[in-house]
Amino acid sequence: TGLNFIVTVHKLRAPGQGWFDMPLFVWAIYATSIIQVLATPVVGITLLLLIFERLFHVGIFDPGLGGDPVLFQHFFWFYSHPVVYVMILPGMGIVSELLTVHSRKCIFGYKAVAFASLGIAGVGFLVWGHHMFTSQGELISAIFSGLTFLVAIPTAVKVFNWIGTLYKGSIAFTTPMCYALSFLFLFSIGGLTGLPLATMATDLHLHDSYFVVAHFHYTMMGGTLIAFVGGLHHWWPKMFGRMYNEFWGKVGCGLVFIGFNVTFLTQFVLGTQGMPRRYASYVDEFQTLHIASTFGSFIMLVGFLVHLFNFVHSLAAGPKAPANPWGGLSMEWEAESPPSEHNFHHEPIVKHGPYDFDDVLPPHCSAKDFPLPAGAATH
Repeated sequence: TGLNFIVTVHKLRAPGQGWFDMPLFVWAIYATSIIQVLATPVVGITLLLLIFERLFHVGIFDPGLGGDPVLFQHFFWFYSHPVVYVMILPGMGIVSELLTVHSRKCIFGYKAVAFASLGIAGVGFLVWGHHMFTSQGELISAIFSGLTFLVAIPTAVKVFNWIGTLYKGSIAFTTPMCYALSFLFLFSIGGLTGLPLATMATDLHLHDSYFVVAHFHYTMMGGTLIAFVGGLHHWWPKMFGRMYNEFWGKVGCGLVFIGFNVTFLTQFVLGTQGMPRRYASYVDEFQTLHIASTFGSFIMLVGFLVHLFNFVHSLAAGPKAPANPWGGLSMEWEAESPPSEHNFHHEPIVKHGPYDFDDVLPPHCSAKDFPLPAGAATH
């Protein structure tokens, strides 16, 4: 699949579409595909080595046979840490689309965001050792610590440019935009809490604690899942040709946001107080925060159920969606909703970039010039 996407981006762009005319979501998928092609063989090789060791009793990872279990850790994390970026990079691409379309603003620093995706994909292969600070020497840990801080640079470039995109934009607080703003808040917390984990002195105390659990969920769930749910609301009218109820979409987003923070902010506190991960039983002092965390998860569940019922109602009785309900400029909005087979009746020709709102839209155009279809907010 990764190789297919890479070849598609290189060979099958529409007429008139150069590299820097592609949506940033496509750049994110391109970077993700590079990781898939390079990282996935490693886990395959690791499995073959495990099978070889089990069948022929050759010491590779098993210390009883003369192997080294730390070697298995290296193989595992060399694959598993880049896979984190396989999950988050598409979410970053989605957020780039949501922020521009729903703020009627050209993306701030297009090339910087595009190259940041490639930078994350590249540097992401060099930081696997930060998962192993407690099992390796000080020198190699210091090197991996520095490389981990390095990967924060292209990530920070993206966040800075997203905020720059919002500046003086004509922001429409639709459900997709609410999720994009939630992503910015939650992912920023996830990124900032990664700094103490990248530092050897603090990671030794926080390693395998609930602090790591909370950090992981703020980046992967607060980043990836929140972006995907926002993207689902953004492209739902295009995929199914029906609008959903905007009010209940925002209610669901609010419940998910509140429940998420109640669930995982408490886990940061638990981690700093010494609560280890992967333990079903714990000392009584942690009980109150565990109850609060569990309560937050139920709030999240209610939020997702609201979305589920909203989508089901949309399919059953939602108003028909126009081809371009949000006023987007990327190619998918030129197709009908839902798209016909092969998307377009004729080969599309790209005449403008996906974010050229200043060139395509009339002067002083605002979000009010693209109202929701009748009934979308009230049905």
